[in-house]
Amino acid sequence: MSELKDFKCPNCSGRLEFDATTQKLKCPYCDGTFDPDVFDEGHSFTVSNEEWKDDNIVVYTCRSCGGTIMADKDTAASSCPYCGNPVVMTSNVSGVYKPKKVIPFKLNKKQAVERYKDHLKGKLLLPDAFKNEATINEIKGIYVPYWIFNGKANARRWYDATRVRFYSDGEFDCTETSYFKLFRAGSVRFEAVPVDASSKIKDDLAQSIEPFDTKDVKDFSSNYLAGYYADKYDIDVEDSRKIANERIANSTASLIDMTASGYNSCIPTSSSIFISQGEQEYVMYPVWLLNVKYNGQMYTFAMNGQTGKFVGNLPADRSKAAGVLLSVFFGVLIVACLIQFVLLMMR
Repeated sequence: MSELKDFKCPNCSGRLEFDATTQKLKCPYCDGTFDPDVFDEGHSFTVSNEEWKDDNIVVYTCRSCGGTIMADKDTAASSCPYCGNPVVMTSNVSGVYKPKKVIPFKLNKKQAVERYKDHLKGKLLLPDAFKNEATINEIKGIYVPYWIFNGKANARRWYDATRVRFYSDGEFDCTETSYFKLFRAGSVRFEAVPVDASSKIKDDLAQSIEPFDTKDVKDFSSNYLAGYYADKYDIDVEDSRKIANERIANSTASLIDMTASGYNSCIPTSSSIFISQGEQEYVMYPVWLLNVKYNGQMYTFAMNGQTGKFVGNLPADRSKAAGVLLSVFFGVLIVACLIQFVLLMMR
């Protein structure tokens, strides 16, 4: 029995089709094109992480969000670091991948609280009551799971560009526009591209606290978990690879675009980016999570436990926002009146 084989685009995982016009394999989603004579599935990778079995690590399950967190057996867990609700101990860790690398915490709980207070400073629209009444309901250090990817991107991009020149021949002011077809190609190597492997932490929080500095990476040991929590991955490596490829493709395109300078306009018309990946790794990166309760609502903030980068959304005072808009409106109105007055005086 014959078997139909799908060829997946290494950029976006879309199904490649042979294009008779270009004689290339073409992706209908990202417009990537590939030579069928040399195309292979070299962008695939192998999961090399071993299974994790450790009697010193216990697993807790959140009663509310269903999140699974891990900690050393001496770390008391009473609430979920993500939503603040109670957790219950379920079992010892088993049947999951053991992380290969870890970046240890470099900043402590006290420093996380200080960064939170600094985060509130200078926020003109922040309700005064938030500063005075909001309470830190939970603050926990947690090792967030990440898949990291190494790889190389080979890119080819075509552009329509223009260069405009203005001059005068003594009688007329002239504009001369020259049109160009540009081609740029290059390769970029990427290392340790991170994609968070937990659905419990919001993607905007996880990406906003990047980057992590891999110079501090260590071989994983459960000893680093002492006093902290560790989340269990629930996003598989294949789904994470799609996100990593998208980030790599976008970064590669931006770098290639930077070489097409010196023109008044430069518009990409077509692109081919081939991403070949090596072995990926499952790692743990340090994050402080702060759950702040205000006016019956929980606000979650995150801090990079290595660099101290702090992020999180804050509520806005509608009356203050209205006041700012009115101030801007009257400011513009006054300036317009002054300009009109000056123009009348000049007549």
